[in-house]
Amino acid sequence: MWFEVVHKVGWTVVLGLAGGITMALVTGRTTRAAESGGTPNPEIGPWGYHLEGRDLGVDPQDDFFRYANGAWFDEFVIPEDLSGYGSFTKLHLRSEEQVKAIVEEAASSRPPRGTLAQKVGDIYTAFLDDGAREARGYEPLAAKIAEVRSAGTHDRIAVLLAEHVRIGGSTPFAFRIDQDDKDPTTYIPNLVQSGLGLPDRDYFLVKDNPRFAKAREAYAEYLETVFRVAGMSDPAMRAGRILELETAFAESHWDKEDTRDIDKTYNKMTRKELIGLAPGFPWNAYLDAVGFAGQDEFIVKEPSAYAGMVRTFVETPVEVLQDFLIYRLHRNNAAFLPDEIDEATFEFTSKAFTGAEKQRERWKRAVGFINGSMGEGVGRLYVERHFSGTAKERVDELVANLIKAMGQRIDGLDWMSEDTKKAAHEKLSRFVVKIGYPDEWRDYSSLEVEAGDLLGNAFRAQEFDHEYEVGKLGKAVDRGEWFMPPQTVNAYYNANMNEIVFPAAILQAPFFDPHADDAVNYGGIGAVIGHEIGHGFDDQGRKFDGEGFYRLWWTEEDNRRFQERAQKLVEQYDQFEPLEGMNVNGQLTLGENIGDLGGLQIAYHAYKLSLDGKEPPVLDGLAGDQRFFLGFAQIWRGKYRDELMAMLVASNPHSPVEFRVNGTLRNIDAWYDAFDVEPGDGMYLPPEERVRIW
Repeated sequence: MWFEVVHKVGWTVVLGLAGGITMALVTGRTTRAAESGGTPNPEIGPWGYHLEGRDLGVDPQDDFFRYANGAWFDEFVIPEDLSGYGSFTKLHLRSEEQVKAIVEEAASSRPPRGTLAQKVGDIYTAFLDDGAREARGYEPLAAKIAEVRSAGTHDRIAVLLAEHVRIGGSTPFAFRIDQDDKDPTTYIPNLVQSGLGLPDRDYFLVKDNPRFAKAREAYAEYLETVFRVAGMSDPAMRAGRILELETAFAESHWDKEDTRDIDKTYNKMTRKELIGLAPGFPWNAYLDAVGFAGQDEFIVKEPSAYAGMVRTFVETPVEVLQDFLIYRLHRNNAAFLPDEIDEATFEFTSKAFTGAEKQRERWKRAVGFINGSMGEGVGRLYVERHFSGTAKERVDELVANLIKAMGQRIDGLDWMSEDTKKAAHEKLSRFVVKIGYPDEWRDYSSLEVEAGDLLGNAFRAQEFDHEYEVGKLGKAVDRGEWFMPPQTVNAYYNANMNEIVFPAAILQAPFFDPHADDAVNYGGIGAVIGHEIGHGFDDQGRKFDGEGFYRLWWTEEDNRRFQERAQKLVEQYDQFEPLEGMNVNGQLTLGENIGDLGGLQIAYHAYKLSLDGKEPPVLDGLAGDQRFFLGFAQIWRGKYRDELMAMLVASNPHSPVEFRVNGTLRNIDAWYDAFDVEPGDGMYLPPEERVRIW
């Protein structure tokens, strides 16, 4: 995954298309087609890089992130409605505006009922109707709350948990439908730990961190607000009980490092074994209500967490569990309810945790909701307007060049045996590449959307998606499925499909510009592509073969050598301290750090192949290799509020942007040569301490 954790993939943060391409990315020759008698210019700077963004008072050898981005960093002011801003954000906001135009056209066109345009338009219009939302008040939740209040037993509460999962609710016992890691030709439910109202278990359990203590206080205040809004007696007492309940859940939860370890999380169980693992919970009723009637096998990702959470559930009085469900109904649906709960939820989930100073405009949030509920429906129109087939072809060509480079790098490894190299080549040869958009679009014809029914539309959209996921069980695996719509600024690797996927919206400057210098494109989109290729060979991806089966295809000695190199990278990143008292977690971020390091090595190798022995020109005093590394640093140009940084360091598997640049470059020999880095320079590492994996 390039930036945000999604499928294989809650807290969501907004962080993270050229046509007419005639640029010879593979040969290294840059030709620009004349348009209206002129020559198109790159979107950024004279050759694809924002020269004025540099801080020339900083030596590149000491702090390359500051050298490449420091002037921009010092001058840029984060918008009030955002918690951070960077290259991903810039393109996200552009995509947001483009989708807005699409949905507003749909909303104003009075399309026939049942059409995609009618559904998108009615969802959007209802989301923006503040008067109707305020007039309805909390009445749309009344039936759901009545069900909760009438649930007098643990068994009935368990069934309601299942029903709330169907409408997008957060409960301790969550799931996703995925391919079976040991049989990727079939789908199987994966049961995963969930149900916490703070970003991670450490927020509940680590008592000596003042940021976490402040977060718990903010959470208690928010819970009181929810219960007060819900008209319930003694809100403070109820808030305290929910904190105690979720702290107990957190004590059972696995830590972040273990939850990303496939060796620990592949635990296949029958229904009977699940019941034996966590007795006392009405598993049959719960699973059937979720939609798993007749399903006998499951992957239980964190078995001891499930056992512990069930014990907590059984020991918790029914009235506390009722409060938990009522609280969650309000929090999960705050955007569809009156301003008092919507603003309170913003103050807690966004302002307190990410530092955003004001709510995003309703239209932006409406676009986000539509992207989440009907993403491919809008994405189809987005692609027609904003992505060219020529761009798709050229990036396909670039990907092929990166894969070729990876193959040559495998051949050149001095630490890997010939047997393992042969298996690595076999995996690489089976990589599937998806560029831009899916070949077949998702069908939304059975999704019912009613004009003016904001919360009802939200519930129906969530249940539609739920049924889509559950409906995969027993069917052949859909190898054409995408897990991001094309208007998403992101990319991902899927181990079970052995595929790398690049939605249309990321194929723009600063990542990719057909009119930019080759070096910058290779340092940008080349590093993105290389990163996703690298995920197929990172600490977890390497445990899957070319057909997507979870199996170790390494010799024992090669496995040991890989782990030694990976551990050195863990130790390097453990030393980085983006906030006082909070260090990067090198083990949690290992997969992404390997992706960054290997990806940039692959991209650099591909760039050198593209030159075909020719010397690139010097532009603005910068050689080709220097422009390549500046192009890489530019895609990580970003600035984040301390509140968001603290949350990311505590819970996100990606390193902060500064260290995605500096932590990667200090391990790459070519960077030392490009900028004459020597002993005594701030980023210098002796050759024997540099990590070389791929």
